[in-house]
Amino acid sequence: MNKKLKISLLALIAWAVFPSSLLAQQFLTEEKIWEMGMVGAPVVHPNGQMAVYSVRFTKLEDNKGQNDLYLLDLKTKISKQITNTPASESQYSWRPDGAWIGYLSSTSGSTQLWEMKADGSNARQVSNIAGGIAGYGYSPDGKNIFYIKRVKLDSSLQDKYPQLSKSTGQLFTGLMYRHWDSFHDGTYSHVFIQSYEDGKLTGQAKDLLAGERYHSPLQPFGGSEEMAWSPDGKKLVYTSKKLQGTASAKSTNADLYQYNLATGETTNLTSGMMGYDVTPVFSPDGKKLAWLSMERDGYEADKNRVMVMDLATGSVTDITETFDNSANSILWGKDSNRLFFGAYVGGTTQLYEHFFDLGAAASTYGIKSKLKGSATIVVTSAAMNHGGYAYVANSKNGSILLQQQSMLRPAELVLLDLSTKKSSTLTQINDAIYKNMPLAKVTSRQIKASDGKNIHTWVIYPPNFDSTKKYPTLLYCQGGPQSMISQAFSTRWNFHLMASKGYLVVAPNRRGLPGFGQEWNEQISGDWGGQAMRDYLSAIDTMVKEPFVDANKLGAVGASFGGYSVYWLAGNHNKRFKTFISHCGVYNLEAMYGQTEEIFFTDFEMKGSPYTQPQPASYQKFSPHHFVKNWDTPILVIHNEKDFRVPLAQGMEAFTAAQLKGIESSFLYFPDENHHVLKPQNSVLWQKVFFEWLDTYLK
Repeated sequence: MNKKLKISLLALIAWAVFPSSLLAQQFLTEEKIWEMGMVGAPVVHPNGQMAVYSVRFTKLEDNKGQNDLYLLDLKTKISKQITNTPASESQYSWRPDGAWIGYLSSTSGSTQLWEMKADGSNARQVSNIAGGIAGYGYSPDGKNIFYIKRVKLDSSLQDKYPQLSKSTGQLFTGLMYRHWDSFHDGTYSHVFIQSYEDGKLTGQAKDLLAGERYHSPLQPFGGSEEMAWSPDGKKLVYTSKKLQGTASAKSTNADLYQYNLATGETTNLTSGMMGYDVTPVFSPDGKKLAWLSMERDGYEADKNRVMVMDLATGSVTDITETFDNSANSILWGKDSNRLFFGAYVGGTTQLYEHFFDLGAAASTYGIKSKLKGSATIVVTSAAMNHGGYAYVANSKNGSILLQQQSMLRPAELVLLDLSTKKSSTLTQINDAIYKNMPLAKVTSRQIKASDGKNIHTWVIYPPNFDSTKKYPTLLYCQGGPQSMISQAFSTRWNFHLMASKGYLVVAPNRRGLPGFGQEWNEQISGDWGGQAMRDYLSAIDTMVKEPFVDANKLGAVGASFGGYSVYWLAGNHNKRFKTFISHCGVYNLEAMYGQTEEIFFTDFEMKGSPYTQPQPASYQKFSPHHFVKNWDTPILVIHNEKDFRVPLAQGMEAFTAAQLKGIESSFLYFPDENHHVLKPQNSVLWQKVFFEWLDTYLK
């Protein structure tokens, strides 16, 4: 038969068998994820009538993304793009008088503060700081800014021996000589204050940590959100963990420090509070300071409380004392009697409003009450993630402008009226992509654990799901270990993509994840291979009873602690699974202790070091390498060179063990990625190898 005729006949058959609506469907692919625009958090103008936000688009062929700024008219709900430059614009804010938008840009060759009018015109460079800056913030009176830059305080061997300037050796005398993905280069992140006058920096800059070998903000992820100006512009509060070397590696004791511009004095506001104290925010009247605080030193996943200090008396109140979940953000509302905070709740992130006075709460919501005290009210309730909050003073109670996202779609901006609780979507950045895309179905169910408790589990069904068919199924193992599986849209662990490839996904919020009470969250520490692993087995054993789950085509996948979980399951699954994929997973707990950088993490999670006497049970009882004798299933190991949190050797050991046991295995290695896979083409390659492996063993 003529080849062209054969193709035409096949096409005719396809059209006869399948409805045109199905043939027109464009399923989500790994490339299509990177075509999507990613909407940044909004910043509302001081008059409450407009907001600026960012959208990031990626050119996969160029292997990089581009941030541009958009102006949103909150009355007409119309957005207009206001930047389109070769460089990305980031960390945007309104100047306190609302006349200019400040932002960071590398247009001039290094990252500096720039300003432009609200329509994007009259762009001008404000700072010209050697080496560039990493963040900034206007003082409310418009007289000063703070900025963040690196300061060199430690001499190198090349400084000591200038005749060996081409040598590359580095000498370290303490821990934290490397962190996340970088070795210590002798520089520290410091916060500076400098006078500002209508687009220009004047006078001499003041280093608030001059000569101090500490970081502010906290490394590696802290930014301008860890600084706060007082409303009168006379004081600046900043976050710092003022510990060095080995002491810093063993502690999370970060404090809030207040610098007085008039006197030059610095005061530790949280002395004696031993955990993380971060993200300070002054009340509008300047009488209170709120921040997020963890109680225990060395426990990075302790409950995040919302603390409020009366600055006149110094008294501190935990307004979340009876709230059994961790907060994740703070925002003052209409006045100093109202405070919003975000929290992890039941597999979602929601917004709450706290009233310091019940009378104000009653007045706000039209309730007649003479009761005294305070009240916390839930503001959002949709099964979504809510974040990037900004208050809009546009009515009696105001509104909240926020980001809203799900497992199926990236974030869009939504305006929520606080009086009516009605919301309206203001951006539709990716509507064109989703027009003909069949969506996966996301459901929530409770699965009984081995101890009788309920495990909240997300189950994601393939698009066009047919309950009469059997589907290959993936058990998704979450990392953290204390990091809730929420309604997040990821460029890597994307449940919608997995489902679009024909897989049913089971994602349990097993023991050790926040959003289900502090007791549930803490049960994993010292018990990595215990109840959390039994939760995984309970989840998959329950799901295989469903007629649409193919019990002969099960896989387990995960990264970080999820990668640990995969290694542990490989030695303890009793032939449930047909394949495994572990990304940057912990394989050998004893070796991990000496390889990682934040020692406080392993100290807390393992309940001591490998050489603590008696040795904590975790090292023998729960280390996956002790169960390699049971490995019998194909495994793909993925690990990255610049991952210092779970170092490369962990993945290499696992792959070596699989190879020496004769198990079908492959090792995917990225020399230029850290604990994550951030470069667009690397991410797409990751997905292609990931699904090729799964298809080989599960389809």
